[in-house]
Amino acid sequence: MRSISIFGATGSVGEQTVDLIQRAGGAGAFRVVALTGGRNLARLADMARSLHAELAVCADPADLPALRDLLADTTTETAAGPEAIAEAADRPADWVMSAIVGAAGLVPGFRALRHGRTLALANKESLVTAGPLLLAEAAKHKATILPVDSEHSAIFQALTGEDITCVERIILTASGGALRDWPLEALAKATVKEALAHPNWAMGQRITIDSASMFNKALEVIETREFFGVTPDQVEVIIHPESLIHSMVGFHDGAIMAHLGAPDMRHPIGYALNWPARDALPVARLDLAQVSTLTFRAPDLARYPALRLAREVMARRGLAGAAFNAAKEIALDHFLAGGIGFMDMAGVVEDTLTALDPEMGASNLPEALEDVLGMDHLARVRAGEIARARAGGR
Repeated sequence: MRSISIFGATGSVGEQTVDLIQRAGGAGAFRVVALTGGRNLARLADMARSLHAELAVCADPADLPALRDLLADTTTETAAGPEAIAEAADRPADWVMSAIVGAAGLVPGFRALRHGRTLALANKESLVTAGPLLLAEAAKHKATILPVDSEHSAIFQALTGEDITCVERIILTASGGALRDWPLEALAKATVKEALAHPNWAMGQRITIDSASMFNKALEVIETREFFGVTPDQVEVIIHPESLIHSMVGFHDGAIMAHLGAPDMRHPIGYALNWPARDALPVARLDLAQVSTLTFRAPDLARYPALRLAREVMARRGLAGAAFNAAKEIALDHFLAGGIGFMDMAGVVEDTLTALDPEMGASNLPEALEDVLGMDHLARVRAGEIARARAGGR
């Protein structure tokens, strides 16, 4: 029986992963080693109960007594806190879903690779902050990393059987987010509620805001460069409002391979779950005659300054990715709390990168995960200071 673990089980990607596993037979078809979640203890306990999970871990140690109570009549072990999550990743599993949002997903992802199995990577921050280290760890232990972001899964599928040296460009599509058609001058006053009104996708709060600001696409640009080993100038972004083409790969003979499908994260999750097979999935099928039109437009860098910053990070490399991601997370926290405006988020990130430039070292690669985590901490502190200063000046 195949063994699996899901990190970030109660988030959007985790929920859809559990859905696919239950449809494929649940506890009768899979041995569930570990499930981890955030504050939604009732849902985590429900998942652990239905899938007969060996271990359930919540993020906050203060929630452990409540989780224990919820699972008291089961054989599921319980634990809590970052170290418990990391230790859960040390439990061998054939297939591990890394769906914890943010830098918190770094350590468990690295730990899981040590067992030489398959890591389904939905945590884009791992590649952004520590891409070379992550890929080296996978190679060292003969582990497989499969991308779960819809864009990178699309690229991965388009490259199946192809020679990467024949790739001329990789084109990431972007919905443009909830505010894509707003007047540029109105963006500064956009509220959290307005930024959360995504026209195509049903996602978690943080990633939906990142979609509106295009910070998610900025992370994906860096992720593409790291995962596929292409140069920064080979990575392009185009606005595609319908969200039906998930990404494209252009080859040096002029051909472009496009991956199309309904906007449903169960496709890239299911592809990773079943790989190398391509099994049937419960997702909608496209009726191209009904779709009728696919539209595209170039992104406006004044509207989406995160894309410009991603280019600067790729040119800088080293620990710039760690600083960029940490500052982005802190800026998002302050926007969600009402401290800074929508467009201030990019300003906080840019100011943090400028302030930390001397600490980033030369344009070389990070030597250890501790270097990445150290820069992550430093950038969070500095970004918090910058965000509070901006809030005070509003």
